[in-house]
Amino acid sequence: MDEGNSDPSGTVTMMSSPTEIRRGVALAFGAYLMWGLLTVYWKALGGFPAAELIGWRLLMAVLLLIVVLAATGRLRILGTTARDPALRRRIAIAAVLLATNWTAYVYAVVADHIIETALGYFMAPLGTMLIGVVVLGERLRGAQRLAVAFAVAAVVVLTVSYGRLPIVALLLAGTWSVYGLLKKQVPLHPFESLAAETSTLVLPALVLIAWGATQTDGMARTATTWEWVLVVGSGAITVLPLLLFAGAAHRVPLSVLGPIQYLVPTINFGLGWLVYGEDLPISRFVGFAFVWTGLAVLAIDSLRRHRRTPRAEVIGTRS
Repeated sequence: MDEGNSDPSGTVTMMSSPTEIRRGVALAFGAYLMWGLLTVYWKALGGFPAAELIGWRLLMAVLLLIVVLAATGRLRILGTTARDPALRRRIAIAAVLLATNWTAYVYAVVADHIIETALGYFMAPLGTMLIGVVVLGERLRGAQRLAVAFAVAAVVVLTVSYGRLPIVALLLAGTWSVYGLLKKQVPLHPFESLAAETSTLVLPALVLIAWGATQTDGMARTATTWEWVLVVGSGAITVLPLLLFAGAAHRVPLSVLGPIQYLVPTINFGLGWLVYGEDLPISRFVGFAFVWTGLAVLAIDSLRRHRRTPRAEVIGTRS
């Protein structure tokens, strides 16, 4: 989902005061609402090529992130990162996955496939679970196998409904799941990590911007003043929700943050169906119902296991 699941560094404790937890929940809702409403933001720029918009977003984001890191005295960490070959490789792969995810999302929004983006982000937790099995050698519990079965059924039903594989949804879920795995292997704060990733993509971003300038419907030829304001602001709408989420993650247990993340695809689902009038035939709704059922199975299983497991004082270090 954009950066909705980025893992901020730090330790989340179970000892936060009620006031801090309330503040954290408010920050989390703010972050997820902003991520959900990004659809409206990009829809306002729907007359321009998606690739050009991604170029501008990457450029604006890296400029703002560098300013933030410089202002907080953390810019030197990027230099340290550049000297670590293994870390550079992980960041480069993460950057490609992030750019692919952003491009698929923005393309889907401007091409009137918003409901499909909602499907992708509903499916992302299931993709993460499969990554654990395939890459980390984890074994699926009975509830997890049932959830996977529902996900497979959803893909079959939606393929029939669309007359094609739900490529955008699968691409969003897949890239985000693998990106999440890589982020856990990058020992950087999310701002430093995102700055490193977007810096890696500056040259391709400039190429996309230059290409857009040659198009008859590109920004350089047709954008209004207000549209330029939105483009320049794309850096802020990339970084601000990440700031809010980082603040929330330091105050609120993951068991509370987890369910709130579904606010993003829920908003996209509602926007695509009710605001932008995308088709939602009964067959497509049935496909979503399979996904929702799989997620409900996982949620119930997780709740039961949480109740049986003694609470730790520290949830863990997030990186």
